[in-house]
Amino acid sequence: MNYDDFADLYDHQYDLYRDDLHFYAGVAERVGGPVLEVGAGTGRVTAFLARRGVDVTGLEPSGRMIERARERAAQSGLELRLEQGDMQTFGLERRFNLVIAPFNALMHLYTPNEQVRALENLHAHLGTGGTFAFDLYLPRFGKSNTLRHEGETFYAADGRRTDVFFVQRHDKVRQHITTEYHVDTTHAGGQLTRRHYTLTQRYYTRYEMEWLLRFAGFEAPRVSGSFQGGPLEKGSEVMVFQTRAL
Repeated sequence: MNYDDFADLYDHQYDLYRDDLHFYAGVAERVGGPVLEVGAGTGRVTAFLARRGVDVTGLEPSGRMIERARERAAQSGLELRLEQGDMQTFGLERRFNLVIAPFNALMHLYTPNEQVRALENLHAHLGTGGTFAFDLYLPRFGKSNTLRHEGETFYAADGRRTDVFFVQRHDKVRQHITTEYHVDTTHAGGQLTRRHYTLTQRYYTRYEMEWLLRFAGFEAPRVSGSFQGGPLEKGSEVMVFQTRAL
């Protein structure tokens, strides 16, 4: 997916998401050394780690997302190290002690070939024994083909009000969930404008991901059902994986 057009909405939606920050900071501080973040987006996690003194490089395919990340960082006097590239094909001379893929970054790999290429490439950027940590949401969705409000309304200084609606379509055969966003902005004079965005993600089961990791050269992962380390259970909302390169 090309996030260039989606960058500003994404930034608004997830600016205040904090659930994963202390987990990734804790892993970075425990492992030590340079960190590579895959799917850095607008720099939410990258900036948090950089502020804590972590030597972090963010990898992001979207040029607009990188621009937005730098704009955000500059507002607080922070300079981020960001590289534009795809996790399947990027190549950096540097090797890392830790690679992280927060907030469902691996869900933009849609086929087994893409998944294996990306995991093997990430493995190649880790030293032997290097750590790989990431999270994925559990495949549990609301009613398909039903228009719903995202639960977020944004207000601008000039009187504009923006509401985000979405419709989800579930392709069970390919394990794809496609979300069609309808972003409605009501202007101060009453005019309504609408923008459309489409996001497709490929979800995973726990044991599917475990086998993919083993195939790509990682050890059997530790899997938890929360960022606090609790067990993966029926009611868990997230799968958190930690593994090392063999």
